[in-house]
Amino acid sequence: MAVSASAAATGLQGVDTRPLDALRATAAQDPKAAIREAAKQFEALFMQQLMKSMRDASMSSVMLDNEGTRMGTDMLDTQLATKMTGLPGGLADLIARQLERQMNGGSNAPAAAGAAAPAAGVPGSGGTGVDRITPAQADFVRRHGDEARAAQAASGIPAAFVLAQAAHESAWGQREIRNADGSTSHNLFGIKAGAGWNGPVAEVTTTEWRHGAPEKVVQKFRAYGSYAEAFQDYARLIAQSPRYAAVMQQVASGSTPQVFAAGLQRAGYATDPAYADKLARVINTTLRMQRAVT
Repeated sequence: MAVSASAAATGLQGVDTRPLDALRATAAQDPKAAIREAAKQFEALFMQQLMKSMRDASMSSVMLDNEGTRMGTDMLDTQLATKMTGLPGGLADLIARQLERQMNGGSNAPAAAGAAAPAAGVPGSGGTGVDRITPAQADFVRRHGDEARAAQAASGIPAAFVLAQAAHESAWGQREIRNADGSTSHNLFGIKAGAGWNGPVAEVTTTEWRHGAPEKVVQKFRAYGSYAEAFQDYARLIAQSPRYAAVMQQVASGSTPQVFAAGLQRAGYATDPAYADKLARVINTTLRMQRAVT
């Protein structure tokens, strides 16, 4: 971080504000990058003040201590502090991780280990958590809010969890599963057409994780006549299938986003080894969005 000569002699006064202006611009475009940069700048200020305090204590009795030597040593301390800033495992890393946890709603637990066998899986890798609300995301929450609340009434799964699952699987409605003629299958949840499904299907290429590596395969997915049918089927699948009995027990006892997502992964909803962490982030995002748009 650039600091003027006068700032070197007076501590935090006279600090060059250009890095702060740049940080504001970065925050508008990339919040995570802004967090990392803010953490580095805070660490630099902290290190600079720490070194200044140590220098003042050690030079208090030096004969050559005068205005000129103090300015020179303060400028040197500033450069040293900058050099020591941003090192792996340093104060900046700790600050950035804490801020990112708060920004993501407190979800920082690692993904559940291992890839489960696919049953009601997902097409592709799905969406990921977001930190800013876009018009498309807000519209997704508004359009499917009633359907998610109906699913909650039918299953007990919180509407925010249901919405997040649909958002994650379909990338907020941007990558829906399509029928052969290009029309939507209304399957926002990536539910596959297993042996017990007698309805229409959509056959698409998707990504499955096998032996720890992604692999492109062709799979059959359930197709519905409406989004309402898709939400009803999802609620029925999770609430009534023995595969997800443990998930529903957790829901009944007040499941957190991470516990819910990890339970789905353990039950075999998806094969992506990072699925639980990704879904938990989207759930936390959806919870924030619901508060913002209602």
